[in-house]
Amino acid sequence: MAANENQVGGNHYKEMAIDVIEFCRVNDIGFIEGNVIKYVCRHKRKGGMTDLLKAKHYLQILIDNDSD
Repeated sequence: MAANENQVGGNHYKEMAIDVIEFCRVNDIGFIEGNVIKYVCRHKRKGGMTDLLKAKHYLQILIDNDSD
């Protein structure tokens, strides 16, 4: 079994039409941005408000490090 077919710790990603890791990989999305996507996508199926707060934390990191 390929690693991307074996989710450890639940099935909250398996239920999605597009795998979050694959989406980030093919769209060349970085680690911090990928974590925002990951936590927003799974909050209803797994972590609820905690996942939204994690996404907010990673968004704040992006905002704090924006050089534009």
